[in-house]
Amino acid sequence: MLLGQFQSTGRDLFNLGLVASSTGNLSVRLRERIIITRSNVGLNCLEEPDLIETGLKRNDRATPLASRDLLIHRAIYQATRASSVVHAHPPHAIALSLTAREIVPSDSEGNVTIGTVPVLGQDIRPDALAEEIARALGEHRVVMVSGHGSYAAGQLLEEALSYTTMLEASARINCLLRSLKVGSFPQVQLS
Repeated sequence: MLLGQFQSTGRDLFNLGLVASSTGNLSVRLRERIIITRSNVGLNCLEEPDLIETGLKRNDRATPLASRDLLIHRAIYQATRASSVVHAHPPHAIALSLTAREIVPSDSEGNVTIGTVPVLGQDIRPDALAEEIARALGEHRVVMVSGHGSYAAGQLLEEALSYTTMLEASARINCLLRSLKVGSFPQVQLS
């Protein structure tokens, strides 16, 4: 059952263009353990060996196989009540993250579902921002790391996926609005 949840979430992320090849990662918390995707695995074709079980607070034999974002996932679980984390690379949200300190959905659905999304500082190693990401997810459903990607937390993988897809949908709308305002089309006055 758990494998099926990872597989459907990974396929959805890939099919929606929110991850590419071996980018992004998923995890769930099971008490004092974490199940996280293996490092450098394609989320669109997950199999049982691609799910790595390791400790919430300490390393064990399986830890070297886990995603490089393990430290971030651990920090999120220790700072929040989340049971699932989705890390993706939504292209429109990443583009906006390079020009803003927060992403504010212009659409009502995004505004209600995810609200303002903070954009955290850019770092070559996102794990250097682990504590900052975890703190932000204590107050927000999804956060962005500038130029890198999103982290969404929820009780289920599908909930975290829904916040991720809503972020990208709202970012797409914001990008369209920006193109209408600064594009080469003449401005039209609406009465």
